[in-house]
Amino acid sequence: MSLRHALLGLLSERPASGYDLLKTFETSLANVWPATQSQIYTELTKLAGSGLITVAAEGPRGRKEYAITDEGMAELRHWLTGVAPQRNTRSDILLRVFFLGVLPPEQAHAYLTGLIEMSREGHERLRQLADAVDWDDDNLSVYGRIALEYGLRFNAMRREWAEWAAEQIKQP
Repeated sequence: MSLRHALLGLLSERPASGYDLLKTFETSLANVWPATQSQIYTELTKLAGSGLITVAAEGPRGRKEYAITDEGMAELRHWLTGVAPQRNTRSDILLRVFFLGVLPPEQAHAYLTGLIEMSREGHERLRQLADAVDWDDDNLSVYGRIALEYGLRFNAMRREWAEWAAEQIKQP
């Protein structure tokens, strides 16, 4: 996935300013694909330069509202259906687990206990987000809820796994 496709996806729903897109990232996409303000504005400039979006309106203080073009929609659809998702093969968490044997059992157990807490906190943060969002019947709401449910279930699974793993550590 790229920031390019995330922005095209958001603009496929409705035109938006860079500020609006940043706020949408902060309340939704940041959980799966974080981006900074400068990254978003830089990418918007590139997308406009390549004809995938256009400036649909300009407001006070140089505020620009962007809209996806037909070419941008074609690129988004191609990415969704014609480009295989990359398999995430790196996990800092699991790499550390693999080498926990170099630590005393108490520290290895503490690491896994920390994962349990991290997973609980992640689940709670997503639950609060789910409660705070004004869900609608638009595509971003429907599919956003589906993506959020993945995060909730992933955190629950990781917590259960970490509880099991902590039980596997023999402590003195």
